[in-house]
Amino acid sequence: MKFLLSPSFSLPLTSLLLAASLAGCKQGASPEAKGATPPRPETPEAPANPDQVTISAAQARAAGIALGGFTRQNMSSEVQANGVVDVPPQNLVSISAVLGGYVQQVQVLPGQFVKKGATVAVLRHPDYIKLQEAYLQSRARVRFLSQELERQRILDVEDVGAKRKLQQAQADYATEQATQRSLAAQLGQLNISAERLAASGRIQPTVSLTTPLSGYVRTVSTNPGQYVNPQDVLVEIVDRSDLHLQLKVFERDVARVRVGQSILFTVPSRKMAQEILRARVFLVGKAFENDARTVTVHAHLEGPETETLLPGQYVAARIQTAGQKARTLPEDAIIQAGELSYAYVQTQASDSTATFRRVKIRAGATAHGDVAVTPLDPIPDTTRLVRQGAYFLDAERAKGQGGDE
Repeated sequence: MKFLLSPSFSLPLTSLLLAASLAGCKQGASPEAKGATPPRPETPEAPANPDQVTISAAQARAAGIALGGFTRQNMSSEVQANGVVDVPPQNLVSISAVLGGYVQQVQVLPGQFVKKGATVAVLRHPDYIKLQEAYLQSRARVRFLSQELERQRILDVEDVGAKRKLQQAQADYATEQATQRSLAAQLGQLNISAERLAASGRIQPTVSLTTPLSGYVRTVSTNPGQYVNPQDVLVEIVDRSDLHLQLKVFERDVARVRVGQSILFTVPSRKMAQEILRARVFLVGKAFENDARTVTVHAHLEGPETETLLPGQYVAARIQTAGQKARTLPEDAIIQAGELSYAYVQTQASDSTATFRRVKIRAGATAHGDVAVTPLDPIPDTTRLVRQGAYFLDAERAKGQGGDE
């Protein structure tokens, strides 16, 4: 049996299917199709100032952050020079034997202090005895010739003697006097008193070498039994009362050195090799050394620390030439970054945090641990700058930027 749908039933079914299809489309439509406003993506925060860093108060204390302002000082340019501790020539004496002989005694040791006139060595030789003998003989002959001259004068007055004999007596007497004076001078060079010898007539077999100044024995170059010649240096005595620096300055720097300039120097051989000592220029040479193309500069030592220096010690010196007042910061306050240099200034501070900003500067001359600086951005003198702990701040800043720049 067949059932047939009448046209009156087919229309309502078609309408139902269409309505269901429209309802499904509405449910699957996007918000844009519905006319709704889509949510906007979140905007990232602006990056922090790459030159700025904020640390806590605890970090600042742990890092030893120290604040302050610029200091102003006379930053001098420097001339590098090397040299030695020296004494003037008149303060160094080399003792030799005027007449060769054998060393009988040596009475000093290196480093020993001796007073002026003290005996340093005793020599013996037959020539010393012969010289004293010759002096006594010459003295006796002078007395005889003096008497002979007096007789010839009397005869000449009485017109009995010949003129020639009187003149001969005068010549012999003058000649022997000269011989006596010469022998007396030679004895004096041997530290033998001619007057004492003439008074006592006692010939001494030895001579004593004495020091002409007070000072310290620098070297002893002989020993008992050794034969020494006049050109041999037996003992050296140095008077330390006028120690000074003898520096060598190269030709290109000579024009910058002046009398009165200050000198900072170190002695590498000392236990405290980095100890800075002071001196002052008192003489600048006026001629170049042979082939070295250097000029000698002399400087007086200053300060009690220099009293322990020894002649001959090597020194490295810096002669302070003319300079001018400049803003300065400690070396620890300056960060070197390639061709640029930086310092840190404090911009904000509270009980719990502090904020610092990096500023560009130009570093100049360095002296005594301070560096002359020229800010590349205006920085008032009242600005609080980081004088200690700048490297800690720079590390924290780089850490905040994800690493070193």
